[in-house]
Amino acid sequence: MTEAAAGTSSVDAVTNAVNPIGDESRLRRFAKIAGWIAAAVALFAVLELFGVDVSGWISGMWDSLGAVSAKYLVLAIAVSTIGTGLNALAWLFILRAGNPQAHIRYAPIFTTYAVGSALNPFLPGNLGSIVVLFMFVAIIPGSTFAGVFAGYLVQRIFFTVVGALVYVYLFVSVPGSFSVELGGLRRHPTWSALIVIGVVVLVALISRTFWVHLRRLWEQAKDGGAILSTPSRYLVRVALPSLGGYVCKLIVIGTFLAAFSIPVTFGSVMHVVAGNSIASSTAVTPAGAGVNEAVSVVALRDYTDAQTASAYSVAQQLVGTSWSIALAIILVLSVFGWTDGKALVKASYARAVERAHAQRKHKEQPPGAVESPAQ
Repeated sequence: MTEAAAGTSSVDAVTNAVNPIGDESRLRRFAKIAGWIAAAVALFAVLELFGVDVSGWISGMWDSLGAVSAKYLVLAIAVSTIGTGLNALAWLFILRAGNPQAHIRYAPIFTTYAVGSALNPFLPGNLGSIVVLFMFVAIIPGSTFAGVFAGYLVQRIFFTVVGALVYVYLFVSVPGSFSVELGGLRRHPTWSALIVIGVVVLVALISRTFWVHLRRLWEQAKDGGAILSTPSRYLVRVALPSLGGYVCKLIVIGTFLAAFSIPVTFGSVMHVVAGNSIASSTAVTPAGAGVNEAVSVVALRDYTDAQTASAYSVAQQLVGTSWSIALAIILVLSVFGWTDGKALVKASYARAVERAHAQRKHKEQPPGAVESPAQ
């Protein structure tokens, strides 16, 4: 069996074309969306009859959002959607360059990326991203998982660079990192010189570590990332939309900070970005519940009190997660249709879990053991 066949065997029954699948009538697809909303309302009503305090749960969420005015919510949702669209646009150009034989439309790519954004807060590790890769394999004729994974590496290059810059900024912006009083320099010139040398060496080590990682990432992506063969195309079609998506992320953070009257400065936004990065890598609860709030309190301790920082974090996580789920559902119903969209996501999730288990088994295998080739 070829690699392409192996990568798509479990999803061939779902789709083998990149065009929208399911109900061809857009009006009927939107009617189905309205029907599912009505069904959800009916379900809530039934749960209330059986004693489940759904209204209290909704009221509690609403209270968390009470401090956020409608204009901030609308702005945050709109900018967040634009950011998702820009990141999906970068993916579109990556996939088109790597699969010139296929006619790849934007809507299915946007939908697939939105599904990954909705799944990642709830799935361990990068499983949501792996689901997205298998969905790409399913909807792009002739594509392989290896080729799509190379595209993922291409997409990560920009964010690796930005992540490194954020941590370097935070290091150099720590109060006193590079500022030593003149009196101290005169009284302890030797210690001051050693401190400066130590800081320079530390920055050099950090820069070298990120540089080695970036070079390795570039080399791995270059093997299958066709768009890297023309750096100018990469900069315009991948790096530029990714930058736009990242700026949208910063604007959303600034919007919620402003909603809670927390100073919106470059420093406060960067502290939140770094805090979110730490929380996402250490969280063990769905959507990082609890961890995000604790990290935000620490990240914003120089800008506001703990109660305000916690309320800000709850509101931002609640709105961001809820909207990402809603956007994914709307797009899946509109572009793929519910039945085929659900089958596509389920099949891709099963493949992602299978791959994660295979990788875990490979890591746990004792030295010298013989393992059958991965499918």
